[in-house]
Amino acid sequence: MANVEHSGRSTDVFGGRATTGARLRAARLGLWAVAAILAVRQMTVVLSTPSGQRLTDLETWVGPHGVLHVNGSIYDSTRFTGTPFGGLVLKPLTRSAQAALGWGWTFGTLLLVVALGLIAARALPQPVSRRTSLLAAPVAISLLMLSLPVRNALWLGQTSIIPVLLVLLGLFAVRGERASGLCIGLAAALQPTMLLFAPLVWFTGRRRAALSTAGTFTALTALAWAALPHDSYAYWVHHMAGVGLGGKADALGNQSLHGALLRLGVSGWPEIALFLLLSSAVAALAMRRAVHYAADGQLLLAVAITGCAAIAASPTAWQHQLLWVLLAVVGRVGRRASDRYVWPVAVVLVTTLPAKMMLPNMPVMYPLRDNLVLLAALAAACAVPFLSRTAPLYHAPTPTDYAAPVPARLSRVPLLPFWRRALSRPNLILELLLIRVCYAAYSTVRAAAAGGRAVAEDHGRQVHGLEQALGIGIEHWVNHTVAGMPWLRGFLGFYYESFHFVIPLAVLAVLYVRRPTDFRWARTSLGLATLLGLAGFWLYPLAPPRLMPGLGFIDTVHGTQNLAKPDYGAMTAVTNQYAAMPSLHFGWSLWCGIVIVALAPRWWMKALGLLHPLFTVSAIVATANHWVLDAVGGAAVVAAGFGLTYLLSGPRSRQDGETPSVPHSNQTDFPVPAGDTPHLSTTASSRTRPRPLSDS
Repeated sequence: MANVEHSGRSTDVFGGRATTGARLRAARLGLWAVAAILAVRQMTVVLSTPSGQRLTDLETWVGPHGVLHVNGSIYDSTRFTGTPFGGLVLKPLTRSAQAALGWGWTFGTLLLVVALGLIAARALPQPVSRRTSLLAAPVAISLLMLSLPVRNALWLGQTSIIPVLLVLLGLFAVRGERASGLCIGLAAALQPTMLLFAPLVWFTGRRRAALSTAGTFTALTALAWAALPHDSYAYWVHHMAGVGLGGKADALGNQSLHGALLRLGVSGWPEIALFLLLSSAVAALAMRRAVHYAADGQLLLAVAITGCAAIAASPTAWQHQLLWVLLAVVGRVGRRASDRYVWPVAVVLVTTLPAKMMLPNMPVMYPLRDNLVLLAALAAACAVPFLSRTAPLYHAPTPTDYAAPVPARLSRVPLLPFWRRALSRPNLILELLLIRVCYAAYSTVRAAAAGGRAVAEDHGRQVHGLEQALGIGIEHWVNHTVAGMPWLRGFLGFYYESFHFVIPLAVLAVLYVRRPTDFRWARTSLGLATLLGLAGFWLYPLAPPRLMPGLGFIDTVHGTQNLAKPDYGAMTAVTNQYAAMPSLHFGWSLWCGIVIVALAPRWWMKALGLLHPLFTVSAIVATANHWVLDAVGGAAVVAAGFGLTYLLSGPRSRQDGETPSVPHSNQTDFPVPAGDTPHLSTTASSRTRPRPLSDS
């Protein structure tokens, strides 16, 4: 909330102050409801899982046969990864393990998450608006509930939330430097990398807190050494502060520099030396940045930077220990108002979605995908140029210019009047992030769409019968005709496999470069059409002609198929072959044709644009991958996508040369009252004027 607060929008978006206050209260209640629903869902998911499959780490530690329950060293099996002091604290739970592994532990962890969200919301850099102060807490709690570290900690029964909460308590909640150091020292006794916060409090002038941190850590570690001398020696000396405990250090879950180097093939003494060198450099640079932002009044950002450095410098940083990356969302980045969303969106996506949804499943991307959270932590700790509160752009970024609204024929259009047409080019990184994540979600939902072979084949017979009754059942004739013409069969097969993604991406790229205003309109309509297509896959699973037994269709692309277990290359395992209605192959090609016809300046460009949907519909029918009615369904969802875009945001804006632009700052949200002339911004208009598709 604080990050996007000063994005250039008028603070009175919804009209009068009374209306704004009422809507703000409604939004606050709604966000608290969302946070409560997410908390209940997380608890239900954990507790509804059979025993033995949930809270597995906690069961390993304090269960009837856990390492803290039996005699001998707690590190004999390397299953316990905590410090000796952590084992000393957890040992009493072995007497009530059954209760601790159920409602009590899960509910207690959720309470810790809520407390963490409340403290983080109160620690936002000041000053903040009333809107931010009211909405920050439920937003923070909701993001924490959605984050992979919290979900992982709840599922495994881990204690990783406690050190983070103790550090925030020590820096933002308790009074007195000694009490602050006591909290941080206790966190370090449970997770030694938290000692990195001692230099932070020292260099920010809280020297008593730093000394208290060191003293508390030393005293608690000495206490554990006295109570568990053999285990303490095993942890601090034999395992060098826990190195080698838990899973394999080169596992994907270890998002530290040590794990990344091992995954890259570096091992032995060279790996150890390189790890120590890199981790020291990261810690030093991050500490310098953290002290700077703490002095600037952004202590929460300084804490997040220090925590991200601790992730990188730790020998092992498992997924449930990566909450510091999410806290880095409070930093503000970007000169333009539209750029303010890039960093928070990227952080939220990295911490809430699996890495395979963020990057394509390509071997060349594996080094990035396997270390994505580490890269985000390194970026936050060392590289991202967070704005200083004293910088003019911190509170007043370069505003976004908007096109004047185009009157609609329907009085209630647009349904979302605050959804305005920006004239500036959207941020490329943000667009790429959203496109990638949306496509990954689309692929996942498409592959998991409901229905099986029997249902899909039954629907196939329905569609086939309907086409025969309508006299449009031409698929069999076209398929066999093309199969007998090798050159045409090869061309249409190649066209089917190659141009489905290439042409839409090319159209979007050209629009982004040459027509940024129209890019937003076109991208939104394509997204809505795809969303409607997913609904079709769920509601009506349909077997394509090539997978219909007894009808004699020929799979001209992949050859003869075993209909019970079809094989169509590398996409077999990730694609739902019964997601045929509607045909987004044809739908996306039709979208390309409509956009080109609407925007291309030359008639021959428009004609070429129409060839793509023509070739696509020929290919999907000739290769027996779709029915004719699938193409009709694809056309319907594309029409609905354009229609919804029109209803929600109004007609497509004219070129800014034909209609004046409305600068964002100090302007009232549209619709502009009749008779009012919007203020002209010639500089902004000339800077953001969309160029035609050709140079003529």
